[in-house]
Amino acid sequence: MNDIAHNLAQVRDKISAAATRCGRASEEITLLAVSKTKPASAIAEAIDAGQRAFGENYVQEGVDKIRYFQEQGNTDLQWHFIGPLQSNKSRLVAEHFDWCHTVDRLRIATRLNDQRPSEMPALNVLIQINISDENSKSGIALSELDALAAEVDALPRLTLRGLMAIPAPESSYERQFAVAQQMAVAFEALKARYNTVDTLSLGMSDDMEAAIAAGSTMVRIGTAIFGARDYSK
Repeated sequence: MNDIAHNLAQVRDKISAAATRCGRASEEITLLAVSKTKPASAIAEAIDAGQRAFGENYVQEGVDKIRYFQEQGNTDLQWHFIGPLQSNKSRLVAEHFDWCHTVDRLRIATRLNDQRPSEMPALNVLIQINISDENSKSGIALSELDALAAEVDALPRLTLRGLMAIPAPESSYERQFAVAQQMAVAFEALKARYNTVDTLSLGMSDDMEAAIAAGSTMVRIGTAIFGARDYSK
């Protein structure tokens, strides 16, 4: 077993254990492998180990990988854009990705809708919540969610699937859980209103257990699968 396959198995075991501890089925939680800055060869190893959903933060890098694997005949992969999205890059996301996790304003949602090719399925989108109210982070306040959700739901080439957040780092499990719980409450309320909503993208390597306990349905894990990133390249 290579390192990435071994790491994936360990992460899946952790997800399963965290789910069991809070009485959930591990099948309820999707593992999104965050492959940003990692070469296609590393992603290929993850694919060989059964991983199908990948998250990319940089638009052009992600598009290059999507095209590469399509040329290789990997048509069953799911590509998620999880980075901040600028208006001038929205077309590339609309034309290539299956999901966008970082919708936080109507202008971006409208561009994604208008630029989504008609022959492709509707783009799955998550509304990003700035749950820790950090100036450095994208996302809207929970108080703005109802209005934006209604606007996104009305766009025909988008499918509103739920919420995403990147909480501020918290050292204690109790604090991590409290923040995750806020997201879970908002998610359940949204789910009650829109029948397409089924996804809470919440939890990374350091707070995954608390996120799963609160009700996350998708965790975003990178370093624990692919190893440390080298940003100097």
